[in-house]
Amino acid sequence: MKYVWFGIAGVLGGVLGGMGMGGGTLLIPLLNIFYKVGQHTAQAVNLLSFIPMAVVALIIHIKNKLVNFKRIIWIILPGVVSCIAGCYIAKSLSGYLLARCFGGFLVLLSVFQFVSEIKRKN
Repeated sequence: MKYVWFGIAGVLGGVLGGMGMGGGTLLIPLLNIFYKVGQHTAQAVNLLSFIPMAVVALIIHIKNKLVNFKRIIWIILPGVVSCIAGCYIAKSLSGYLLARCFGGFLVLLSVFQFVSEIKRKN
């Protein structure tokens, strides 16, 4: 039965991700708070779940001729370097501090989106 609840959390995160908001904003807190999964594990599961979604999105973008292969290296290289650096930083932090950093990121993201919407309406 436990796996059914994990599946429900994954579907909820996927639906939210499909709506344009990162699914991790829901999936990580669900796993951490309600399912008692450690912060490091919850964030790792979220990042791993992103891989198949990114592959599908890339295939669709290539089919729609939206990928500029001449410029793609300038996106891939900083992304890989940032990913590796982020992994080492996250690994060095305690679960408590990592959770607080993630929560702070969500608060900042919310403020940014709120301000952006106000500016868009004006």
